[in-house]
Amino acid sequence: MKARIAVSALVLSAAGFVAWITSEGFTPAPVIPTKGDVPTIGHGSTRYEDGTPVKMTDPPITRKRAEELARNLNSQEEVRFRKSLPGVFLTQGEFDVYMDFTGNFGIGNWRGSSMRRNLLAGKYEAACDSLLLYKRAAGYDCSTPGNRRCPGVWTRQLERHQKCKAEQG
Repeated sequence: MKARIAVSALVLSAAGFVAWITSEGFTPAPVIPTKGDVPTIGHGSTRYEDGTPVKMTDPPITRKRAEELARNLNSQEEVRFRKSLPGVFLTQGEFDVYMDFTGNFGIGNWRGSSMRRNLLAGKYEAACDSLLLYKRAAGYDCSTPGNRRCPGVWTRQLERHQKCKAEQG
């Protein structure tokens, strides 16, 4: 069994950050990654450090700026994420998985999620399984076989679920 540590003492690991930027890819100019989504830039950033949302008319950024932006925004999200789980203990791997989810789906979706409710109740396996409930983008079920609209959303959830389950044994 892997050791669980108080969430208040955890930060996203280097491997977790590299996995994040790798799965997000790099876009120097703003794009809308899936139909119905908001504009993103760099490694999937939807806003700048001051809270200003990315707009399609924003100028391109460099890879260096994209990584800086991702690190800064991730640090802000970590604070909100840790506050959402008072008294909860996670493995580093679980922390990385749920931070990846939060970075992708947003802190609002995290706060209302069954993952969070299960973790607060000490139900770690159920929290992992709850990852599979989040498979929609703009109302579309991304787990639909043959889906060309948002296949990455579902693929990433399956990967997160697998990583989370590996932390349970």
